[in-house]
Amino acid sequence: MRWQPLLFTWLLLGTATFVRGDDWPQWLGPQRDGVWREEGLLEKFPAGGPKVLWRAPLGGGYAGPAVAGGKVYVTDRILDPGQGDPNNPFQRTNSKGKERVLCLDSKSGAVLWTHEYPCRYTMAYPCGPRATPLVSNGKVYHLGAMGDLVCLDAATGKVGWARNLVKDYGAGVPVWGFSAHLLLEGNQLISLVSKDPVVVAFDKDTGKELWRALKLENAEIGYCPPTLCTFGGKRQLIIWHPEAVVALEPGTGKTLWSYDWNVRANLTIPTPRQVGDRLFLTAFYDGCRLLEIGPSGPREIYRSRGRGERPGQTDKLHAIMCTPFIKGDHIYGVCSYGELRCLRLDDGTRVWSELTASGAGKQPERWANAFLIAQGERFFLFNEKGDLIIARLSPKGYEPIDRANLLAPTGQLSGGFSSARKVVWSHPAFADRTVFARNDKEIVAVSLAAQ
Repeated sequence: MRWQPLLFTWLLLGTATFVRGDDWPQWLGPQRDGVWREEGLLEKFPAGGPKVLWRAPLGGGYAGPAVAGGKVYVTDRILDPGQGDPNNPFQRTNSKGKERVLCLDSKSGAVLWTHEYPCRYTMAYPCGPRATPLVSNGKVYHLGAMGDLVCLDAATGKVGWARNLVKDYGAGVPVWGFSAHLLLEGNQLISLVSKDPVVVAFDKDTGKELWRALKLENAEIGYCPPTLCTFGGKRQLIIWHPEAVVALEPGTGKTLWSYDWNVRANLTIPTPRQVGDRLFLTAFYDGCRLLEIGPSGPREIYRSRGRGERPGQTDKLHAIMCTPFIKGDHIYGVCSYGELRCLRLDDGTRVWSELTASGAGKQPERWANAFLIAQGERFFLFNEKGDLIIARLSPKGYEPIDRANLLAPTGQLSGGFSSARKVVWSHPAFADRTVFARNDKEIVAVSLAAQ
C-alpha cells in the first residue's frame, strides 16, 4: 500500500529532526551562553567509560575547539627546532615557533587543512593560543596569542584577510597574551586591541576598521571577551577591562554608560553574565559585583567584601577562569582555590561550596578549575584533570551522577604561588552528541550519545 512507504518516510524525517546535531561554532556555544541544547544524550557513562571516537595529535594551546558543519577547528603552537620555553611559566619567554589553525573532520579526526605562520612568543604561560576560533557563514576567525587576527575560508583554509594588532595599533602584548574571544555582531568582528583604542570593530569580510572605542590610563586590556546584552530593550556591547565595565552602542562604539572598577593584575577574565536587568561579574583578586542596569546606567547591588582571594578570606565568588552560570535565583561558579560554590543571586550569600568537582582533591589548590556547561536539568563539568563530570547543581547542593577521564593533564603549572601540578585549561566543545576536548598533545572526540 502507498501509505506505508510514505509513513516510513515521515518517521525517518521525524527521527532525523529529533537527533539532528548542533554546532559549537564559538566561545560558549551557538548562543554564547554555555548551554548545550542537544537531545538524545546518555544519562550516565557506559561501563568502561564513554566511547572514544578518535584521537589526533596536537601542539600546545589553551584555546578550546569550535565545531561547525562537520568540521573541528582548533589552534596550537609548535616550537621551532632548538627552541624552548622556561620551566617556570610565570617567566616571560622569548622563543620562536609557529601558530597553527587546523581543520579536522569531526567524524574521523583527519586533518583537512592547516594554516600556519611564524610567531615569536614574548609572554608568560607561553603554551599556545588562547582564544576559541569563531566560525560563521563559511569563514573562520582566529586571534593568536601575539595579536595575529586572521580570517580564513572554512572549507579550504585560504586567507581572506589578516591584521596584526601589535603592528597595526602599537598594542603591547598582555602578560598572558591576547586571550579575549572574538565576537561577531552583524558585519562587525569585535576584538580587544590595545590601551588606545581598547576595542575595535572590523568589517568581517575585509578586515577594514569600522569603529574604535575607549582608552586606558594605566592598565592592560585584560582578557574578558566582548559580550552582548540587552537592557531596557536596548542591545548593548559590554566591555569589561581592568579599569571599568563599559556599555557601548554595538554599531558605533558610542559609550552608553560606564562603571569604574580597578581590577588587580588586569585579571578581567570570566564572561559577564546577564539575568534580567542585572549583570554579574567576578574576578580572582577582587571578587564579584552585581549591577542593576537601568535607563540612567548601572547601580551596584552588592560587591565582595572578602579580605583576599584565599578560601578563608573570600565571602562570595572569586573566579579566575570559570564563567559562572546563573540558574533561577542562584549563581554557580568555581572560586579562587577550586571550590565550586553556590550563591544566592539577590545578595551574594554563599549557600554551599564543594571541592572535588574542580579536580583540586581534598585540599584547596590555587587556580583549580572546572568549566560549567548546562544541559537540560543537569550540568557537564570539565575540570583541570581532564575529567568530564555529569552532575546536578541546585541550592540543595552538588549531586554528582558520573565521571570519566577524557585525557591526561599536560599543561605545566608552577611558581611561587602554587604547588607544581599538571592541568588542562581549555574549554571543550559539545556538538553532534559528542564532546571535543584538547590538551597540549592531542584532541579527542568522545561520544555522549544515548546508547
